[in-house]
Amino acid sequence: MPAALRGHAARHRGANSEDPRLFSAAKVSILREAVADLSWLMERGYAATSAVTIVGDRYSLHARQRMAVARASCSESSLSKRAGSVVAAEALAGQPLLIDGFNLLISIESALSGGVILQCRDGCYRDIASVHGSYRSVEETDRALALIGEKLNRLRPAQVIWVLDQPVSNSGRLRARMIDTAEENGWNWNVELAMSPDKVLMTSSDIAVTSDSTILDNAERWTNIAASIIEEMPGDPWIVDLR
Repeated sequence: MPAALRGHAARHRGANSEDPRLFSAAKVSILREAVADLSWLMERGYAATSAVTIVGDRYSLHARQRMAVARASCSESSLSKRAGSVVAAEALAGQPLLIDGFNLLISIESALSGGVILQCRDGCYRDIASVHGSYRSVEETDRALALIGEKLNRLRPAQVIWVLDQPVSNSGRLRARMIDTAEENGWNWNVELAMSPDKVLMTSSDIAVTSDSTILDNAERWTNIAASIIEEMPGDPWIVDLR
């Protein structure tokens, strides 16, 4: 590990202490109903914030449950659009990939750390972590990069470009770490910093690697690499199916 990052890898991106209760088997059926209701409201044009409040209040949901329901839901029109623009993993050979860096990395870190991973209505796997403007690597960061790199190596894309949010604190350090990791393993990665990665991914003709809903609704093409990595992950990742 680069010396500059050793001080940032002393924790995990795992479950909140309340998560075993909030996402217990007894709660999942309620959360699925909430996802169905929120998706119905979204299809009818309700603003996301007010719709989450309506559904969250109806089911007396905790803040983390509301976040999970919001991330798992999508309208019928969005569901149809995403299904029509997704590229299967087996079709990625020779294709250019543009990776939503923090989105992919944090999901894999969370899964490795024992955090809640949501199986969402559109088939994406999403975490309920957030960098809140500042990224700190965790003990699972190197393993997460290894799993991603090994998966990409098997898929044989034409090129791999990672895009990291430049305004996020420590994004430059993470970029250096990723470049070092790629060089050590012989992976042909480019890692770029951008002020608005969402805009870059939404306007590119390259295949977007992301589970970000806004990007999925606007990108020309996308692929669901996080889901396949998590499904193949050794151990027993904590997947909460909210479909």
